[in-house]
Amino acid sequence: MKFATFNVNGIGARLPRLLEWLESAKPDVVGLQEIKTESEKFPAAAIEALGYQSLIHGQKGFNGVAILSRLPMEEVQRTLPGDEEDVQSRWIEARIEGVHFACLYLPNGNPVPGPKFDYKLGWMDRLAARAAELWEQETPVILAGDWNVCPTDLDLARPDMMAGDALVQPESRARFRMLEAAGWTDAIRAQRPHAPCYSYWDYQAGAWPKNWGLRIDHLMLSPAAADRMTDCGIDREVRGAERASDHVPVWVELA
Repeated sequence: MKFATFNVNGIGARLPRLLEWLESAKPDVVGLQEIKTESEKFPAAAIEALGYQSLIHGQKGFNGVAILSRLPMEEVQRTLPGDEEDVQSRWIEARIEGVHFACLYLPNGNPVPGPKFDYKLGWMDRLAARAAELWEQETPVILAGDWNVCPTDLDLARPDMMAGDALVQPESRARFRMLEAAGWTDAIRAQRPHAPCYSYWDYQAGAWPKNWGLRIDHLMLSPAAADRMTDCGIDREVRGAERASDHVPVWVELA
């Protein structure tokens, strides 16, 4: 089974690119982030025409996550536990053919310091608590999405330009490392431990042609999922299309 994550940066503007990629890459399950639309306005019919059903947790104008699947899926929940006042659409979970798949859009956190960074760190703490709950199931679990964290300096082309950014702060990185220390596997780094590889290129400053990228889209695997991993990758070429998202799909295949 092929699982993927893709921050589309607005489903309305990127639908043609998404449909092209679905047809060519043929993932079984995809977590989308930043759909930037209300659930009832999500283009489910166009996606269903390619054989995918949709679970949608939308929000008008920004945020928003969804799971697309060619396989039967059962929704588990669409909020990250721990803060009843958090109304941002950043989380959705489903069970698909024995795999527990969570799609997340972690807060950016800028500027630092400030309330947005505090929200990011609090969100990551809640994520760690939910991850611990899912761990106890002892079943394959994938935490997939735009994490808005560069785990190390290997995950960004220009560390000198990002020193003050929330994506690279010690507090953000420490929380990501805590998940790794708890036994979660970063799929891409497991396969490419020392290779620079990116999943995001800003629209500004010629970042794409200069390859000034970041790796912030991650697939974190529980041990039962990591044991079944046969391949993973980043569909870098998607970024070169006309009116492309600033992110590209990241995927993993499980036996």
